[in-house]
Amino acid sequence: MNQEKLLKAIESNARYSTEDLARMLEESEENVAASIKELEDNKTICGYNTVINYDKSPFETVTAVIEVGCTPRRDTGYEEIAKEIYSYDEVSTMYLMSGKSEFIVIIKGKTMKEVASFVTHHLAPIDNVTRTETYFVLKQYKVEGIEIGGERKEDERLLFKL
Repeated sequence: MNQEKLLKAIESNARYSTEDLARMLEESEENVAASIKELEDNKTICGYNTVINYDKSPFETVTAVIEVGCTPRRDTGYEEIAKEIYSYDEVSTMYLMSGKSEFIVIIKGKTMKEVASFVTHHLAPIDNVTRTETYFVLKQYKVEGIEIGGERKEDERLLFKL
């Protein structure tokens, strides 16, 4: 079974049934199910997520991208620092980066004040963290390959007169 094709299919739509995937990959449902279980067991597939356009929901949310500068620890490098940061429930995504910052941390909160409080009381005091720089997301255009709110209404077309 071509696991790369299977992963791309699931990544594009996690709601595909085993039957749909088997048909797409020209495999048996049993082979597809066994491959998915193997990929979940070895943590290649780590979860299935939903992309939500909060602008269309009644719930308020603020997303912040935070650059974190730090110095590595003598025995563990960046690993223990990363674990301290990503253990907080507010952290939705975290990356070790090349460039001017060691980490990019993405968090969600109800308000900007809540995000600021997280940075001030939890992130900045961590040993070896030397700086933080917080950016607030003003608008989402595309998330995980999915366009957000990009639909055009019929009455928005430009009129052309002869």
